[in-house]
Amino acid sequence: MDKIKEIKVKIILTGGGTGGHVYPLVSVFRSLKQMAQQRLLTVDALYLGADGFAQETLEKEGIKVKVISSGKMRRYFSILNFFDIFKLIFGLFQSLWLVWKFMPDVIFSKGGYGSVPVVIVGWIYHIPVFIHESDSVPGLSNRIAMKFAARIGVSFSKALEYFPTEKTASVGNPIRTDLLYQANQEDGLKHFGFSHDKSTILILGGSQGSQRINDLILEILYDCIKNNIQILHQTGEKNFREVVAEAKIILGNLPSEYLNLYQAKSFFDEKEYALALAASDLVIARAGSGTIFELSAAKKPSILIPLPEAASDHQRENAFAYQKAGASIVFEEKNILPNMFLKEMLDLLKNKEKLNDLGNRANLFSQQNPAENIAQEIFKLLKVKI
Repeated sequence: MDKIKEIKVKIILTGGGTGGHVYPLVSVFRSLKQMAQQRLLTVDALYLGADGFAQETLEKEGIKVKVISSGKMRRYFSILNFFDIFKLIFGLFQSLWLVWKFMPDVIFSKGGYGSVPVVIVGWIYHIPVFIHESDSVPGLSNRIAMKFAARIGVSFSKALEYFPTEKTASVGNPIRTDLLYQANQEDGLKHFGFSHDKSTILILGGSQGSQRINDLILEILYDCIKNNIQILHQTGEKNFREVVAEAKIILGNLPSEYLNLYQAKSFFDEKEYALALAASDLVIARAGSGTIFELSAAKKPSILIPLPEAASDHQRENAFAYQKAGASIVFEEKNILPNMFLKEMLDLLKNKEKLNDLGNRANLFSQQNPAENIAQEIFKLLKVKI
């Protein structure tokens, strides 16, 4: 019997290196592998992009990693812009060599400053490029990359107006869906040692944490605990020790039974993130697209606090698009008064009907199967019929 020849599809994944770029790359790669197996194909993947959050997460998936030099493209004056031009040029030359050496069938870019050299080189080598824009307002990197892309996918319908109609599709935002259905609320509460008869709030500051959200939570922490609110607080690695020390002082005079109501975590791994989401009745978070679509898929009511410094003010645009759908409540950071924020939060936790409505509307916001949608688009570029 003749041995069946293995047909291999080679893909380069690229992005900015943060969790918001890396997790969608993982999700799409998993869908690509599944679709390829159905067609008796194998997928060989290489991540080529910025350093940072990427390497360990991607290598666990069987994706090879090569880091290139990447400068940040700032829209304001900074002496660093001068030096970063040379980083981008060097990254372009690195990409010329590494893309030629791997020579993929297709390139998938999640945007970010680390992706631009790879996308340009893909165009030079006549490799089809699919770029994906997570936010409602495209970042500078994808505004540049769209000129070199064969196909573009967007998450927010508002983003369609920024790209050429003939090569753009609304595909949704790929997320770690396997994280969201591994646990129910009972599992989550049990894992963290929390009670069923108290409300639970999850604080998310993004993959790096948020100093200003940390400060806000610490300011209202005493009153939250006195109101029997259980709090899971993701602080970020950098600020973890400081937050824990301050919380200990704030809660120091309370009876011991109150002390178990607050738990700080520097960062949630995938398993704990699933359990934390499951345990929560309400989530307070930044408004990165990855966070929004994970909350949407998990059907979680939320209060969003957009990062004011986000490029193109995209977090604010994301948050208000989500709020417009009735899926969340938005507070702009500059307008937050701690006591007002505390009252809004406590009132919301008491209003179970409102919480359910926010959760249901959140769940309706996102498209179904976004990773599969993108994988389908990528296979179309490969002219492989699924």
